[in-house]
Amino acid sequence: MQLGIRLHDTEEGSFEDRIARVHELGFRCGHLALSKMKGLPASPEALTPGYAMYLRRIFEKNEVDIAVLGCYLNLAHPDPEKLREITDRYLAHIRFAGLCGAGVVGTETGAPNAGYKPCPECRTEEALRTFIMNLRPVVSCAEKAGVIFAIEPVAKHIVYDAKRARRVLDEIGSPNLQIIFDPVNLLDEENYERRDEIFAETMDLLGPDIAMVHLKDFRPEKKKDPVTGEDRTQLISVGCGLGEMDYGRILRFVKEHKPFVHATLENTTPADCEACRDKILREYEAV
Repeated sequence: MQLGIRLHDTEEGSFEDRIARVHELGFRCGHLALSKMKGLPASPEALTPGYAMYLRRIFEKNEVDIAVLGCYLNLAHPDPEKLREITDRYLAHIRFAGLCGAGVVGTETGAPNAGYKPCPECRTEEALRTFIMNLRPVVSCAEKAGVIFAIEPVAKHIVYDAKRARRVLDEIGSPNLQIIFDPVNLLDEENYERRDEIFAETMDLLGPDIAMVHLKDFRPEKKKDPVTGEDRTQLISVGCGLGEMDYGRILRFVKEHKPFVHATLENTTPADCEACRDKILREYEAV
């Protein structure tokens, strides 16, 4: 397993200094979201071959891979003009990824509203059909560019579980469409107590198509509903080792089936990233 980190979770500084620090911390890869990195342009017109090769040179100098080039936009946006803009950004990121050497271009799966807000309609057949339809030209571009496009199932988005993700993979039918496995993102307030069952199903149904892994933790917290005033459980995402996750089965799957896979830490801070790193590496060695 090649462990890495989300680059926008690292200590602020110049881009070159941040990548050098990632190397110093012993991480082997990074999740790069251009729009979240201060000083790095992310507009389609800025994503030139020269820019891509500059980034590639900095990463290679520091022996750090770009595990994911993140482009987390809403492919179910209901406004046709906005959807065209979103699609153009995906196509530009795919072309860019091929030049900068990113492992995958990564995305979540959206919601059928302009605000990208979780809603009951996310679980409808209509929302899924819309997402698949809008995904097709993006995957077609990935095929032509020789780039892997990876979707990340999230409990409150359109592709909310492993079965739904399996349908998307099978209907698109492309070897260039794969999966980012983020176990915590498959959980919500209704299902987190069944997490072992959910993780097992995900690895069973999606295992061959998992391209990389996100690692974080969670803890349930009681918060008052602003409308009803009632206490409601919410899941709070935190760094590895700071919540309730048992990583044993997931790390065993990684060790047995995904040699040298990129796995990036999420929801860390500069203050706790080393402890989170050590926690995961200890557990990985133990399984």
